[in-house]
Amino acid sequence: MGLLLTGPVTPGRPARLVRMPARAMSALLTAVEARRGHLFPWTPVFLSLGIGLYFTRATEPPVWALWAFAGAAAVLALAARRLPELWAPVLIALALVAGGAALAGARAHMVAAPKLDHRVYGALEGRVLVLDRSSSDAPRITLDRVWIERVPPNETPRRLRVALHGAGGVTAPPPGARIAMMAHLSPPSAPAEPGGFDFRRHAWFKQIGAVGYANSPAVTLSPPEGGATLLVHRMRMALSEALRARIPGDQGAFAAAILTGDRSAMSRDTIQALRDSNLAHLLAISGLHMGLLTGVIFAALRFALALWPRLALRLPVKKIAAAGALAVGAVYLALSGGNVATERAFIMVAAVLGAVMADRRALTLRAVALAALIVLVLTPESLTQAGFQMSFAATTALIAVFAALRDRPEGGWRPPRWAQGVLAVVISSAVAGAATAPFGAAHFNQVSQFGLLANLASVPLMGLLVMPAAVAAACLAPFGLAGLGLEPMRWGIAWILWVAERVAALDGAVWPVPAPGPAVLPLIALGALWVMLWTGRARALGLLPILAAFALWSAAQRPALLIAESGGLMGAMGPEGRALSKPSGEGFVALSWLENDGDRADQATAFARPGLTGARGEQEAMVAGQRVTLITGRGWAERIAPACARGWVVVPQYLDDPPAGCRIFERAALARTGALALFPGADGPRLVTARALAGARLWAQ
Repeated sequence: MGLLLTGPVTPGRPARLVRMPARAMSALLTAVEARRGHLFPWTPVFLSLGIGLYFTRATEPPVWALWAFAGAAAVLALAARRLPELWAPVLIALALVAGGAALAGARAHMVAAPKLDHRVYGALEGRVLVLDRSSSDAPRITLDRVWIERVPPNETPRRLRVALHGAGGVTAPPPGARIAMMAHLSPPSAPAEPGGFDFRRHAWFKQIGAVGYANSPAVTLSPPEGGATLLVHRMRMALSEALRARIPGDQGAFAAAILTGDRSAMSRDTIQALRDSNLAHLLAISGLHMGLLTGVIFAALRFALALWPRLALRLPVKKIAAAGALAVGAVYLALSGGNVATERAFIMVAAVLGAVMADRRALTLRAVALAALIVLVLTPESLTQAGFQMSFAATTALIAVFAALRDRPEGGWRPPRWAQGVLAVVISSAVAGAATAPFGAAHFNQVSQFGLLANLASVPLMGLLVMPAAVAAACLAPFGLAGLGLEPMRWGIAWILWVAERVAALDGAVWPVPAPGPAVLPLIALGALWVMLWTGRARALGLLPILAAFALWSAAQRPALLIAESGGLMGAMGPEGRALSKPSGEGFVALSWLENDGDRADQATAFARPGLTGARGEQEAMVAGQRVTLITGRGWAERIAPACARGWVVVPQYLDDPPAGCRIFERAALARTGALALFPGADGPRLVTARALAGARLWAQ
C-alpha cells in the first residue's frame, strides 16, 4: 500500500503520513496483473519515467501535486479495468508514470531529517553505525544518536559521517560503541560544478545531515550495544579480520571484500588496477557473487539429496535445494552489510529461486521486471545510482540475448557441445560489458579498453574456484579445516589480481571520457529497453534514441572556466586541457573537474599547464573577451580595485562593502550561487550556477 504526505515538511519534524485508498492501489495492481503477459516487463520502465520526472524537476513539487499524481494514478488504474484491451495498457502506463512521481516525492519527504546549515568545530557524541573508508583512504565512521556541542537538539542531524585522520584513525571504534571526539563538521557538499554529482541528494536519502573529519582520537564512552543489526555488523568485522589474518596482503583484503563487503584493507593501487581493467565489479557484492554463491549451494544441495534415492523419489529435491540456496543467500545478504547493490542482487536471486520453487522458468524478463519493481518501490532514489543502472542493464541484456539465442530457428549453426560453455562465457562477458559500458563511462568518466580480456581471464575462475572454495571453507570451519578451502581461494584471487595489474599496465588500457549531458543516459536506456523488450521489426526504432544520445555525447561542451564554491580554485580550459590555479588544496573539487573533462591528469600536472596568466595570487583567464581574475594571498583587499578595472573578480573572502560597478564573486555570493561555469557566447560569457541547475529541492535548501 502506498504512502503519501500531507502538510509541509521541515527538518526535525516528521512528516504526517496518510495512506492512499486501498481500493485505488488494489485496482492498479489488479490491472497490471490482468495484462501481465505483454505489459509486465514494461512496468518498471514506466514507473522509472515517473520517478525520473520527479528527480529532474528544477523545483520541489508541492504536496498537493503529489496528491494529484497519486489521484491520477488511481483514476487511470480504475479506468483501465473497464476499457477495451487496446486502451487499457496505455492507461496503465500513464498510471505507473504518475504513481512513480508520487512515490519518489513521498520517499523524499519520508526521509526528511535535520542537517547542518553552517560549519561547526566542537565536541560531538554518537553511536557508531558503520565503519568504512573515505575517498582519501582514511577510516570513516557513520554515527547516529548524535549530540553536537552548541547545536540545538531540533537542528542536530539524525546521522553524520566523520573521517578519522591522525591518531584517531589508528583505532577505529567498534560498531555499537558510543564515542566522543572533537571534529570539524559541515553540511553535505554541493556539486563541485554546475550539473555535477550532488552529494546533498545522496546524503538526504541516507539521512546524513553533516560530514567532517577528526584529527584527535575518539574516546569510547560506552561499550558496543546489542541489537541484531549491530551484532551482525560486528560479526562481519570479525570475519573480515579472520580472513585477513589467514590470507595476508591484498589477497586477504580481496577475500574480505567479496565475502563481507569490507574493503577497508584494500590498497589504493590495487583498487585502481581493478578499476582500470574493468574488474572492480568483482569487489562489489552484487549479482555475480550472489548468483555464484547461491548457484553453488543449489547445485551442491541438489546433488547431495539425489544421493539418497528414497529421498529423491519422494521429495521435490529441486525445490528443496532452491529453498536452501535462498536461505544461504539471505545469510550472505546480512553478512555482507546489506548495501543497495547486494539487496538488488538478493531480490533478483529470490525471484529466480522463487520461480524454480513455483515450477516456472527462472531467468525471464518478467523476473527482472519484478526485481526492478521491488527495488524502485522500496528505494525510488536508486534509479539515479550507477549500481542500479549497471546491474539491471547487464541482467536485462543477458536474458534478452540468451533468450534470442535459445529461440532461434532450428537448422542453424550450433557450436559443438565442448565449446558451448566457453562460448557462453565469451558472449556473457561481451554482452554485460557492452550493456554497462555507457553507464560506467558516464558515471566514472572512463572506459576500459581491455575489459573483455580481463573478464574472460578472471570471471570463470571466480565461479569455478573462488566462490566454491569460499563455500567449502565455511563448511569446514566448524571442524578447524577452513584452510583447505581458503588456500584454493587464495590461488584464484592471486590470479585475478595478477590479471588486473597486467591489463591495467597495458598501453591505452583506459580511455578517458567526458561527462555527458543530462539527456544522454535516459535516451540510451529507453532505446536499449525498446530494442530488448519490443517484438517484431519495430524494435529497430530503438536504435534512433541510442544514436541521438551518442551524437549529443560527442557534441558535449565542457565549461571554458570553472570556479569553485569556495572561490579558492579556478580552472580554465587551455590547449593542453584544463589548467588549475593551484597545485594542491581542494583536491576533491579539482579531481572532479578533471574527471568530468575526461582528463586523467593529477592536480599538480594541471597546475603546470598553460591557460591561466599572471602571477600566483592574481591569476587571470579570458572567456569570450571577458577577463576573470582570481585574487588570493596577502594584500588581496588592495588588489581588488585595479582588478575590477580589468574585468570580473573572484575573491575567496567575505566582503562587507564590495566595490560599486564591479562584477565580483566573493565568498557570500558564491555561497548563494554555488560553483560557477562560464561558456563562450556570442555576446560574451554565458554564466551558469550550480544552484540554478540543482534547483530548489528538499536536499538543496
